[in-house]
Amino acid sequence: MKLPELKIGEKIAKIPIIQGGMAIRLSTAKLAAAVASQGGIGLIAASGLSDEELRYEIRLARSLTKGIVGINIMVAARKFSQIVKTAIDEGIDLVVAGAGFSRDMFGLGKESGTPIVPIVSSVKLAKISQRLGASAIVVEGKEAGGHLGTDTSVRDLIPDIRKAVDIPVVAAGGVLTGQDVVDLIKMGANGVQMGSRFAASEESNAAPALKEFYLKAQPEDIVVIHSPVGLPGRAVRNPFAERILKGNVPPKQCDNCLKECAHNFCIIRALIRAEQGDVETGLVFTGEYISRIKEILSVKEIFRRLTAEVAAIS
Repeated sequence: MKLPELKIGEKIAKIPIIQGGMAIRLSTAKLAAAVASQGGIGLIAASGLSDEELRYEIRLARSLTKGIVGINIMVAARKFSQIVKTAIDEGIDLVVAGAGFSRDMFGLGKESGTPIVPIVSSVKLAKISQRLGASAIVVEGKEAGGHLGTDTSVRDLIPDIRKAVDIPVVAAGGVLTGQDVVDLIKMGANGVQMGSRFAASEESNAAPALKEFYLKAQPEDIVVIHSPVGLPGRAVRNPFAERILKGNVPPKQCDNCLKECAHNFCIIRALIRAEQGDVETGLVFTGEYISRIKEILSVKEIFRRLTAEVAAIS
């Protein structure tokens, strides 16, 4: 099979693969640029970054690739609008937004001509997104890592959402192989978003200890916790996940980073600890099928294998 191109706004990705924007600081300029250079769309995870850090990452990515680079940002972040404005000011190619839904972001995109791509998990939100001016939507199923908006498989969501909207539909959740890509495109998706496979890549900004932890994960290690954001989140079982599954781990200090926070634990600090390699007291977000990843590969090799697998499918 020959993969179709993915057009979002005026940008055309030769390979219809978006790299998930994994926070905090897993998806930085190096990873986003590597994916963009292979013909996909690379995302910088903007959640948890200051304006100065985000500007630096966008400029660094621009110096490393001529490909398509966007940001991923949590709508739940208190500085959501400011982060989006900063990215647009830096000439970002697109904005992908999840962990909530914002009508305001479409206005920001319209003013600048920047494609806005919300992450949705229902026909209703897909239709609303199109009506408000979304350039595309990412449809995320239960298989995804991090914050979850549904308990329905992406393979069950795609057909109905494809019928409901005319804009590009990108499937996310549990995508690891060329066969997964082909299956979802045949179901009506215009492209796919992949997170876990790129989290476990050489260019991922995850510490070596975290990457090794990914490789050790077994299916029974995957748990769903309640995030302070107000959504369930999929993570790998470790001592910290065990603690928050049993009860609250109230933060000793609060950075006031979320619009609304349950304060059952500090998600920003927990994710940062994991990114830095603390797999005991950090929160390790992951997709449902992380156990299927057996080695750390370069982004170039990931794309080579995916495209070869796709080409072998009739």
